[in-house]
Amino acid sequence: MTFKYPLATSSWDQAEQDALQRVIASDMFSMGPEVRTYEDQFAAQFGSKYAVMVNSGSSANLLMTAALCFTKNPDLKLERGDEIIVPAVSWSTTYYPLGQYGLRMKFVDIDRETLNYDLAALEAAITDQTRAIMVVNLLGNPNDFDAIKALIGDRKIVMIEDNCESMGATYGGKEAGTFGVMGTFSSFFSHHISTMEGGMVVTDDEELYHVMLSLRAHGWTRNLPKFNHVTGEKSDDPFEESFRFVLPGYNLRPLEMSGALGQEQLKKLPGLIEGRRANGALVQEKLSDHPKFMIQREIGNSSWFGFSLVIRDGADLPRADLVKQLAAAGFECRPIVAGNFAKNEVMKYFDYDIHGTLTNADYIDAHGLFVGNHHYPIPEAVEALAAL
Repeated sequence: MTFKYPLATSSWDQAEQDALQRVIASDMFSMGPEVRTYEDQFAAQFGSKYAVMVNSGSSANLLMTAALCFTKNPDLKLERGDEIIVPAVSWSTTYYPLGQYGLRMKFVDIDRETLNYDLAALEAAITDQTRAIMVVNLLGNPNDFDAIKALIGDRKIVMIEDNCESMGATYGGKEAGTFGVMGTFSSFFSHHISTMEGGMVVTDDEELYHVMLSLRAHGWTRNLPKFNHVTGEKSDDPFEESFRFVLPGYNLRPLEMSGALGQEQLKKLPGLIEGRRANGALVQEKLSDHPKFMIQREIGNSSWFGFSLVIRDGADLPRADLVKQLAAAGFECRPIVAGNFAKNEVMKYFDYDIHGTLTNADYIDAHGLFVGNHHYPIPEAVEALAAL
């Protein structure tokens, strides 16, 4: 089915086509100089010291989690059984790496308006057993990092960010994804920039950076600098170092095509975010008092991944009917990420707790959905939403 108002559209033009042709002409397709250039540019643009590109945002979350389990820094290291707080609403691969590394997830409710952490619930959930907090910036909306940092205080709690849906969002002038010790980004087709498939982890910690360089490619030493935090000093024998394995890693390497595309997309990113924010301003103007549904309340400067529509209490509107109305008006729509993830059958494979009740997550799960946003003006779409 073709939708008049799809969830996602391409932002590619001749520049991306030329980038792909450049890689084809080079006859080098596996991870190489194009990826490294993109990583350097990404780190500079987002104000981080280091960036590690991988083949997806999901892999970025896996790499970030793994790095915390293999770091030598006792202030950052996570062990099996350690408690990590997670929001009840996010995507599956926010949680999977945490469970796969044996961390005990504590699910905390979200705020019905912002779709990010319910700060009162988060405060109550933090205990002496809390070792880490996963902060997810949902649908482009950054969390209230001042409040979260105040809740953590001087406790040794590691904060990491899943910023896969919120590239370009800022809070207090700082890029979302750079508040934690590490943060992840996605460049899947439907996200703010597209490298076909692709993800990124940023950090200011050199040791974590070196650990990720090894874990990304088989756990070998080949991609580590001569002096590094994983092995100390590498030998000068490239033959011996070519197949030297020191960490139980993966193959998460991206392609050169994705690195080349990323360079072109980064140039466009400020304009892409500007267009999305302009649409966000129009949605807030036209829909903030809609009688049937409420929209997401912005924290900081959202990059407006999409527009959530949460049916109001007392609206007497089943979500299935809203989906039909949207489809009739030409809108493609989806549930709000994965809804209340703790209700999924897959959770039987993981160690987890639920803090209190997940009232708002349950409400979002039953009464929420989202439609797409784009980098170009969409006044007709906003008017169609307002007319529902």
